[in-house]
Amino acid sequence: MKGIQEKKIDLYNPTDDHLSLRENVRAFAKENLDLQAKDHDDEESFNKDLFRRLGAELGIFGVTVPQEDGGMGLDPVASVIIHEEFSAYDPGFTLSYLAHEVLFVNNFYHSGNPSQRAKYMPKVLSGEWIGGMGMTEPGAGTDVLGMETVATRRGDKFVLNGRKQFITNGIVGQVFLVYAKTSKDSRRTTSFIVESSYPGFSFGKKEEKMGMRSSPTTQLIFENLEVPAENLIGSEDGALTHMMRNLEIERVTLAAQSLGIAKRCVDVMCEYSILHREAFDKKLIEFGQIQRLIAESYADYQAARALVYDVASKIHPENRNSLGAASAKLVSTQMAERVSRNAIQVLGGYGYCREYPVERLHRDAILLSIGGGTNEAMQKNIAADLKKLYTSS
Repeated sequence: MKGIQEKKIDLYNPTDDHLSLRENVRAFAKENLDLQAKDHDDEESFNKDLFRRLGAELGIFGVTVPQEDGGMGLDPVASVIIHEEFSAYDPGFTLSYLAHEVLFVNNFYHSGNPSQRAKYMPKVLSGEWIGGMGMTEPGAGTDVLGMETVATRRGDKFVLNGRKQFITNGIVGQVFLVYAKTSKDSRRTTSFIVESSYPGFSFGKKEEKMGMRSSPTTQLIFENLEVPAENLIGSEDGALTHMMRNLEIERVTLAAQSLGIAKRCVDVMCEYSILHREAFDKKLIEFGQIQRLIAESYADYQAARALVYDVASKIHPENRNSLGAASAKLVSTQMAERVSRNAIQVLGGYGYCREYPVERLHRDAILLSIGGGTNEAMQKNIAADLKKLYTSS
């Protein structure tokens, strides 16, 4: 894509390592993700071979894991860079990357113990195993404390019973970080490492979705599933802290997916209206109605991008920034829906057809205002955080 250029070192590329990462990821995405995106969307199929190349060839699993433990030793800004660049070509594939890299790898590394890391990290960093997370349930989405999956201790094992709903990387995953209740106290939640090969583990039907169709989504079903006690992450009843902490990087990376969608849509609009389409002997860009759609789309994208990268630069496992993360997700996901819809309008009939990617990008954009906490939940969280801020002594 020509139009939107990067400066060498700035807010979006704070170091040479970040800039190099962006250039490598962008080149890989343009060469590999773009060509396969439409087919896998049409077929609702997951490109497992390409996914494993992310570890074996590109080496971008474990972005926020220290180098001494096999990761890249980078920060949430680096993770945002990858999600933005990938989502410009295939947001569905990128969502599966997010579930593996952010929901499992980042969460597990910062919450697990050394022996657990030694057992599982090599497999997920190489891409040999694909990971995911089980939090949402049929009757508990944004209200995570309403979950009903139960873990009962029996000697040196826990027995899990329950269902997880809308789980990204279901069917293709080998290992999941699963949240469950070990008591009736709604705030006492425990997390476990659960392998899909364990007896009593099964997958529900694959969901047929409006968008993000190249990323598989299923139920995880636990029926008297025995998990070794050594697979308990952290302390019993102590999962709420790392659950909420990981939601922050999840939300900024979902916001980054919105940025990638918007960037691609702006580029498609500009190329179409400036270089290709004419009406009444004028380039389409010469018409005021088209200028408004394109100008507002570009400005909205740039404003959201500044917010997302600023928030990402301030996120750290030891620092909470729920206000910033919720704000970044709310603004960016709304922006991506507007911009992708504008792109369809600028392209007219072509935008509505699948010859151009904007109709797929628009369908994909809608999920981002639902997953990782709905936008309505973001509004509630922002208001609650502001209330605390203004009433604290």
